[in-house]
Amino acid sequence: MDSSSSPLFLKVSRRSWWMESLRWWSYVVYEMLVQRAQAKHLKNPLPLPPLHDVTCIVTGSTSGIGLEIARQLAAFGAHVVMAVRNKSAASDLIQKWQTEWHGTGRLHIEVMEVNLLSLNSVVRFAEAWNSRSKPLHILVNNAGIYSMGEPLKLSKDGYETHMQVNHLAPALLSILLLPSLKKGSPSRIINVNSIMHYMGYVDTNDMNFVLAKHNFGSTKAYSSSKLAQVMFSSVLQKCLPAEVNISVVCVSPGTVRTNVTRDLPKFVQYAYNLFPLFFFSPQEGSRSALHAATDPQIPEYCKALKADDWPHCAYISHDCRPTSAAIEAHNADTAKKVWEKTLDMIGLPLDVVEKLLNGEEIMCSYKD
Repeated sequence: MDSSSSPLFLKVSRRSWWMESLRWWSYVVYEMLVQRAQAKHLKNPLPLPPLHDVTCIVTGSTSGIGLEIARQLAAFGAHVVMAVRNKSAASDLIQKWQTEWHGTGRLHIEVMEVNLLSLNSVVRFAEAWNSRSKPLHILVNNAGIYSMGEPLKLSKDGYETHMQVNHLAPALLSILLLPSLKKGSPSRIINVNSIMHYMGYVDTNDMNFVLAKHNFGSTKAYSSSKLAQVMFSSVLQKCLPAEVNISVVCVSPGTVRTNVTRDLPKFVQYAYNLFPLFFFSPQEGSRSALHAATDPQIPEYCKALKADDWPHCAYISHDCRPTSAAIEAHNADTAKKVWEKTLDMIGLPLDVVEKLLNGEEIMCSYKD
């Protein structure tokens, strides 16, 4: 008899799974309980420096943290591009913000369409922006999904939806916008990550969960996508020459009450409602991304990390302080494999960074 089907093996496996689950969720619960105390030194909203002549692209900016990031960047003078799937919702928000605005002049905000569930859409967006030949100073990859409790779903590109929206599409967007980010140097790529990347494990032979369909879980998919993002960001930071001066930063917003709860089971939504004081508001949750996007010390922080033999990408915690990513994120061999596998999945060559920074044309499988 196969030992994996024995009662003893099943009993141990179930116990291990429960122990791992408790360990994973302890990170989230701990963050939720202590985040307000840890961030008590921060003002809300976070004061920002003047951002005139600064151009920012913010994905997923019609709700939650992304909405606050876009609104506050614009309020401090930045030209903000709301990169969204629902252009109508974004336009309504802009009209509302303009009406409520009490500053001088008008807010500089525009809307461009992008659907992260379509890699073709990401390519079209990047081409449209790059064709303007204008500098880009800040890219905030904020959009993400967490469909807790949902079964395995694939995008029309054939990829597991958490992996595509949370990692593959932002990776493709970041790479393709490098020419504009170079024009805007010193510039920054800000990836809104999650403490749940500590739970993640990336199987580079099965990043799409094809081989592990029977063992699929939405929490596992979400945390793996966030870990993959950190690993990819570390290699991207390493590939970028120091003289280009593009900083790559991952941030944790904390445990935030957003409309992600609409996808959660009823009992989880009920638990959310039981502890409202522990959760950050979207405005509070936006602070780490805004800090990473605007604080003058961030480039030096990234430069110091880049000097290491294996330069990990910068990671900013919910309290706007540098912190260390998960131990697994520091696995250099796996990170390199994630980099190579990701480029293959999004249809880009391994030397794409060098070519784009040198002004060369590149071929992308998802270009129309």
